[in-house]
Amino acid sequence: MTVSERPVKRRQDYDGVSSFPSATEPALASRLQVGVTATIVVLPFIALGVAIFLAWGQGIVLTDLLLAAALFVVTGLGVTVGFHRLFTHGSFTARPWLRVALAMAGSMSFQGNLIDWVAVHRRHHAFTDQPGDPHSPYRYGTSLRGQLLGLAHAHLGWMFTGNQSPPERYAPDLVNDPAMARVARAFPALCAVSLALPFLAGWRISGTLHGGLTALLWAGLIRIALLQHITWSVNSLCHVIGSRPFKTRRHDRSTNLWPLALLSFGESWHNGHHSEPTCARHGLDRGQIDPSAGVIRLFERLGWATDVHWPDPDRIQHRRTDIS
Repeated sequence: MTVSERPVKRRQDYDGVSSFPSATEPALASRLQVGVTATIVVLPFIALGVAIFLAWGQGIVLTDLLLAAALFVVTGLGVTVGFHRLFTHGSFTARPWLRVALAMAGSMSFQGNLIDWVAVHRRHHAFTDQPGDPHSPYRYGTSLRGQLLGLAHAHLGWMFTGNQSPPERYAPDLVNDPAMARVARAFPALCAVSLALPFLAGWRISGTLHGGLTALLWAGLIRIALLQHITWSVNSLCHVIGSRPFKTRRHDRSTNLWPLALLSFGESWHNGHHSEPTCARHGLDRGQIDPSAGVIRLFERLGWATDVHWPDPDRIQHRRTDIS
């Protein structure tokens, strides 16, 4: 049994409709955490304004977009393949050097250090859409007002509340892993690298500081913001909008939202994932785009990944909600 599958005591009196207890007064995080989080959220939008101003009448440099796309893919897969499918759910076993590489790539997404990220996500699975879920859009109930407040909470608001997902409880395997603990401690430095790389590449390619600045804006801050909001949309939209073809636990309202499938690298097949959390492929039906699963398949063929948990057709069929 993986850590993410350990039984957790749930609130048996929750009716799936009411607000969570004390939902109207969530505890705020420390001033430092609120300040850092607000900066990470707001700064990319300022960068977007500056980038548009600099591009006005001149256009966007193709090099900046190519750098942004490359870093988006590397850091995005670091989150989806590394943070999520490998470290949170143990969907496959990776060679030690690949574990470190994926952990570093995911850390460069500015979504928090590896251990805290995994702890929060494992807690989300333990208490999905019921009291205890750190970012459920149903925190304020199912009324229209409650849903709007809940979406805001699930997308951004939860990051401004105090940490209620202690790694010692939810991610002890990573806390006790020296290599992963070092990567977690290096999170600030890896964030700096995530911004320095596009700046230095843009400066080198263009030969000007202006080229480095525009690369920093587009391939650094704006790329980070896009990836963050796609990830946060899985937390928010993929529990409210979309289809639910597979059975999940009681109160779990996770959905499949196909428009986000490519940009989220397959993470928006969220209902499929919540139905089979340890499965390496989230797009369980034919034709469902899941780039992260394709990368894991490549790792497997190269011998870098073993013990991959691929979908079992009979089990998947049994999990469908439309079986008479």
